[in-house]
Amino acid sequence: MPTATPAAADDELMERARKRVGMKLGFYTHALVFVLVNLGLYALDTFQGGHRWSHFPLWGWGLGLAIHGIVTFLGLRGEGVRDRMLAEEVARLRRRG
Repeated sequence: MPTATPAAADDELMERARKRVGMKLGFYTHALVFVLVNLGLYALDTFQGGHRWSHFPLWGWGLGLAIHGIVTFLGLRGEGVRDRMLAEEVARLRRRG
């Protein structure tokens, strides 16, 4: 397998960094929209009076946001694991011939 040139390695590193930043910004945007929309729903619910309902979308969306956060940040932490597993698999295949 040919070794990558320093410029190619830098390009690959930059692409990985862009992907990671994109994942983080996607989650942060989701969290900001979650907060703003749920504040608006709470305000609407409070001024409307009557039966309280704003907690239902908060719970459902909150669960979705929590799952998004777990997937995002565990995925970022697991990137090294994926690389190690790939390297081990390549080594195993080379040994087999």
